[in-house]
Amino acid sequence: MKTILCTSVIAAGLALGLTARATTVSQQTIAGTAVGQNEFTPMVFSDTAEAVKLRRAYAILATGDHDYKGHRVKAMHAVEAAGKLLGMDLGGDLKDRSPQVLSDDRMREALGLIDEVLNAAEVKDQKRITKHLDEAVKQINDALATR
Repeated sequence: MKTILCTSVIAAGLALGLTARATTVSQQTIAGTAVGQNEFTPMVFSDTAEAVKLRRAYAILATGDHDYKGHRVKAMHAVEAAGKLLGMDLGGDLKDRSPQVLSDDRMREALGLIDEVLNAAEVKDQKRITKHLDEAVKQINDALATR
């Protein structure tokens, strides 16, 4: 009886293994392109954690106080340009304004978020994108130095 049970378990395991193997070897079609077992679909930047940080940095800049002699807006435009190169739609100056002291703190927060995006693998070696983000960092630093 024990031998029959072991044989049944082994046969079932082999059958499942063959079914699983047949499933993984077959190709799937994604957007009209065949994708094999060891291939993957690249992630769109706008779906990454870095994209969330970039959107947050832009929103912080867009709600900042106007008292930065144009540097806040220039930083917004630089982040927007980098976002466009990454396939993101950033834009607009938001309505809610922060008092100056809070705005300064939030500008520093945006600076930190942009630094994190600059260090992300997706943008690290892309000079066209880092150029815009470096400009945003410069403008935020100039804004914070303005008084």
